[in-house]
Amino acid sequence: MTTQTETIRALNDELRQHLLGGGAVMTPGIAALGAEAIERIVKTIAVFDDFCHANDPYEEHDFGSFEAEGQTIFFKIDYFDKSLHMHSPDPADPSVTERVITILLAEEY
Repeated sequence: MTTQTETIRALNDELRQHLLGGGAVMTPGIAALGAEAIERIVKTIAVFDDFCHANDPYEEHDFGSFEAEGQTIFFKIDYFDKSLHMHSPDPADPSVTERVITILLAEEY
């Protein structure tokens, strides 16, 4: 594991656990579950620790999947440039990266 990977993982964990250091969006399917369900899902994402090679091959903690509210829920973190038009030139550098966590139903992927 490289220092760059460790930095990316720490930044992703900060967003995932505390919703700090980036933006968050949810799909219409998640929104339709209602405020109480969304709160439970966000809390589950914050404590999610089921990262393994199958779902986290680059060890960046940028994707997860779990069951909640009778649905399979996905979250994923993408790295954009600050204008949100292109991929980040360096996901380990917060000065040039805007992280966005997306919460979605698996069927919406």
